[in-house]
Amino acid sequence: MENKAYNSMDLFKKEAPEIADAFNTLIQAIVKSNGLDEKTKQLIYIALKAVQGDSQALSFHILMAKEKGATKPEVIDALMVTLTVAGVKGIVTGLPVVMDIYKDTSK
Repeated sequence: MENKAYNSMDLFKKEAPEIADAFNTLIQAIVKSNGLDEKTKQLIYIALKAVQGDSQALSFHILMAKEKGATKPEVIDALMVTLTVAGVKGIVTGLPVVMDIYKDTSK
């Protein structure tokens, strides 16, 4: 059996398009809500995905946070918040991704 890397969201859309569309509608409703700014929402997603150990989602949300103006120290702080909740799992999952995405910048 061939070991092929998949983008899990693309696979989700291919295999269950109706459910993926409904999920996307939910995501868009969350993004459009105005209780928190988009950068803060992405920092929260980063912490949650780090605790889950989801490196693929972490890459996506760290890039989104960076696009929304999040600095490297802000993203690292989001990871540090996970320490008291999940131990070092969030840190060891997230820090390599942060370093890769922010490798060409000091911020």
